[in-house]
Amino acid sequence: MKLGRAAGLLFLLQNAVAVTDPTPTGASNEPFANVTGFLDDRGLCQCSVYLPDATFPVQKVERLEIAVQKLSIKFSQELSKVTQYTKTIEIYEQKIRNVTLKVEAMEKTSISFTELDFQVVKLEIVEMEKLVIQLKSTLTGSNVVVEQLYEEITNLSLMVTQLESLDKNNILAIRREVVALQNKLKECEWERNGTSSSSAPHFPPGSCSHGGILNISQPYVIQLNWRGFAYKYGAWGRDYSPLTPEKDLFWVAPLNPEGRYLEYYRLHRSYDDLLLYKNPREYRIVYGEGSGTTVYKNYMYFNAHNSRDMSKLDLNTNTVVLKKTLPGAAYNNRFSYAGVAWQDIDFAVDENGLWVIYSTEDSTGNIVISRLNETTLEVLDTWQTKQYKPSVSSAFIVCGVLYAVRPLNTRKEEIFYTFDTNTGKEGRVSIIIDKVMERIQSINYSPGDQKLYVYNDAYLLLYNLFFQPSPLS
Repeated sequence: MKLGRAAGLLFLLQNAVAVTDPTPTGASNEPFANVTGFLDDRGLCQCSVYLPDATFPVQKVERLEIAVQKLSIKFSQELSKVTQYTKTIEIYEQKIRNVTLKVEAMEKTSISFTELDFQVVKLEIVEMEKLVIQLKSTLTGSNVVVEQLYEEITNLSLMVTQLESLDKNNILAIRREVVALQNKLKECEWERNGTSSSSAPHFPPGSCSHGGILNISQPYVIQLNWRGFAYKYGAWGRDYSPLTPEKDLFWVAPLNPEGRYLEYYRLHRSYDDLLLYKNPREYRIVYGEGSGTTVYKNYMYFNAHNSRDMSKLDLNTNTVVLKKTLPGAAYNNRFSYAGVAWQDIDFAVDENGLWVIYSTEDSTGNIVISRLNETTLEVLDTWQTKQYKPSVSSAFIVCGVLYAVRPLNTRKEEIFYTFDTNTGKEGRVSIIIDKVMERIQSINYSPGDQKLYVYNDAYLLLYNLFFQPSPLS
């Protein structure tokens, strides 16, 4: 087999020599020469052929064939890679165009973007940057297209970082302007009610030396809750601890879209972090029920799902440390607030501690108020009222006085009913609360800053309270 291959290669090489031999015209270029022979005794033709000293390199030719085969396979592999990278580059060119459009939109619009918006764009840019670096390391030599892609991605990354920084600065500047405008708004509200801001009495946070709520400010729209507009039900507020009233801990607890289950909540260590959706601590629990959640002394209190149990959650460990049944409490949407389902048990905090607002079958749906021991969740005192709970949209407690709210229309609510646990007396008032959306899901009062934290159809609202002097003073 090898001899036949060698003879064939010899023939080809001889032809090649014949074609390329620079023999002058007219000279013989025949591959073979005539040789004189003779007949032997038996009549057979005998002749002698003299081969050159150098034999044909058969082994070298075989090695050459193997090398050619390897080169052919490697070339096919590299060609396949180039084809694959060409398709990938086309895809990422389109992605760069899309990201560029997003960045241009961020530059042109005046809408404030959240940190999540910027993080999404950043992730897309990082993914493209990784691919281009991989392409640069794989393709030998300089490639103009790849270098151009890398430069564009680097420029996009710098632009997004600058935009993110600019947007945060704008938000903080706007918030400072809002704080300045709040004081002017207070003056307008007092003028509307026939008083002046200079004569408005001041009562320090935590004090109950006043005579109750006199008026309420216009709503300050803080933001849409972090889970979005579909999460219309929920609660939010600020933790209060009498020992450290200046401490900031803001919490946001939207319910799942069906308006029943409390599953996720977030904590923010500062007001600026809350505004910027920055540095949140997000946790999951299984499960709370309704929007009656509150936070007191770094513990969250909520109604355990499908029960009349009260749950106490340690915010440091996200662990339920105590469960206690609220005696006789109606649950499972038996006596919830008007227009707000699954809020049979509503927790509240005031200057005196932890409270719970609910109804029982014995009260025939009227509001029952109980003061709780925050350590053991034992009921300390209970008061029965004559106000039917399902006709009330929400309620809160300030200095031991229950304030009940009802809707007037899609843009206004009214604080219309009071019950003073200090005296056991009911009262009627008329204090209008403006709102931005139709339904109020929850109201939480914070004694630390004397503000109402209202969850209004997925939006977080904030109100200032104004108090009147005590009739005894």
